[in-house]
Amino acid sequence: MKPLDGMVVVSLEQAVAVPYATRLLADLGARVIKIERPGKGDFARDYDTSCGTVSSYFAWTNVGKESVVVDLKHASGAAIVANLIARADVVMCNLSPGAARRLGLDADSVRAAHPRLVVAKLSSYGEGGPYSERKAFDALIQSETGLVATTGSGPWMARAGISVADIAAGVQLHAAVLAALVRRGRTGEGATLRLTLMEALAEWMHQPALYANGTGTAPARHGAHHPTIAPYGPFLCGDDESVHLAVQNDGQWRRLCGLAALPGLADDPRFATVTARVANRDELHAELQPFFTSTTADALLSALDTSDVPAARTREVGELTAHPQLTARERWSKVSVPGGTVPMLRPPVDTDGWEWSAAAVPDLGAHTDEVLSWLDYPASRIAELREQGAIG
Repeated sequence: MKPLDGMVVVSLEQAVAVPYATRLLADLGARVIKIERPGKGDFARDYDTSCGTVSSYFAWTNVGKESVVVDLKHASGAAIVANLIARADVVMCNLSPGAARRLGLDADSVRAAHPRLVVAKLSSYGEGGPYSERKAFDALIQSETGLVATTGSGPWMARAGISVADIAAGVQLHAAVLAALVRRGRTGEGATLRLTLMEALAEWMHQPALYANGTGTAPARHGAHHPTIAPYGPFLCGDDESVHLAVQNDGQWRRLCGLAALPGLADDPRFATVTARVANRDELHAELQPFFTSTTADALLSALDTSDVPAARTREVGELTAHPQLTARERWSKVSVPGGTVPMLRPPVDTDGWEWSAAAVPDLGAHTDEVLSWLDYPASRIAELREQGAIG
């Protein structure tokens, strides 16, 4: 038995953050009923067509869900959602605060009608404050929280290569829902959870913010190299492959110097401490590079492993689905998507408490009739609702 078997999650969601949170709940056994609008549904379906007929974002964040197409502005469509909410354990939403209020789906209204519900609401910046009416998406939040300014190289800033604000929000919302369900199991009380994209990523920006606050200087941009530790980053080897070093303390630094046959560097005042190595980063790299150039990535990694110096190969993202470690541990499964199948990773936490199985990514409206039947709508009424345009 999975921990959330029997739990019903109704989600008015689109894009990435809330869909990722509900996908994590689905992995734990929850029945996630995804409400999509008539026509094209969740706009993330069409970001690209790399996974059958849907986007990579949509495939990743919608495994194991049921898709129901409902027109929320149609009276009969609104009634369907109200009936679903009445049978739910969790309601999740990333509609704008104004849209949710107009539809009667704001957290306060839903909780007033159903006090035992766990209601989770995600917004861009939250209500109150000068940004309360401003729309935001992942890259904008990366900019507002300083992530873009701390990423890149030299004068050039860069967006993080993944939707890290959305992921931060999804992970934190998922954890909060689980905590609220545990609390409800003990007290019988529901909960209203409110999270903003900005505050979710701001939480993850604590370390550089504290560094800047304490030193008066923001961490410098050094590309893939660590801003406050050295040598910590990718180095090109003689075979044009890169090895990523992570030398975090003086013991590792001394072992690297011994391996490179440069023992004098270990006690050189320019490089004797982490702080000194960061201050003299360019000189440090110049001293080490001839050693890296003299060997191959495979040989260097083997030698670093033997010397207990942390390192990894710098790989292209396209290599991930064939990564030897993930392959050896059988982490990839085939998942059905509209128009085909794609490789999808198993949940990263293994347990002996329940089994995970690969579930499909739903086609638009694939479960509308099934869910309405579960709500005791007869087939004749379902056909009538479809004719009226209340469902799709």
